[in-house]
Amino acid sequence: MKKILVVHGPNLGLLGEREPEIYGKATLAELNSLLEAEAKRLKVQLKIFQSNWEGAIIDFLTAERKWAEAVIINPGALTHYSLALRDCLSAINLPAIEVHLSNISAREEFRRHSVTAPACRGQISGLGLKSYILALQVLAEMKR
Repeated sequence: MKKILVVHGPNLGLLGEREPEIYGKATLAELNSLLEAEAKRLKVQLKIFQSNWEGAIIDFLTAERKWAEAVIINPGALTHYSLALRDCLSAINLPAIEVHLSNISAREEFRRHSVTAPACRGQISGLGLKSYILALQVLAEMKR
């Protein structure tokens, strides 16, 4: 059974409340339930983690790197400036997909650049919750 880490970065704990016109009305718990259901269908095991702290996310990825076979990560605002997270994603040497609920390319200028994406196999954005589901489906099928 494939093992995948799902990491939700800063402010994703506020899903459903924070700017629902951009991020949607679904809560983080609802998103995680959808991911768990899809993981069950795909016969994939997940470990899901959310933190507003860069160091906690890096610690989680580092600690779980030997358990996991792949990573789905929504770095939130860390996308745009966290070289430490980028280095961590490179160092753990797992296939990762960066996801975003909104289309970061169509938003404010500062959101259009990702420093973390180059350390990932791909990026899926702008599809709401489906961004995560598609990443899960791709990683479940991907050969390392």
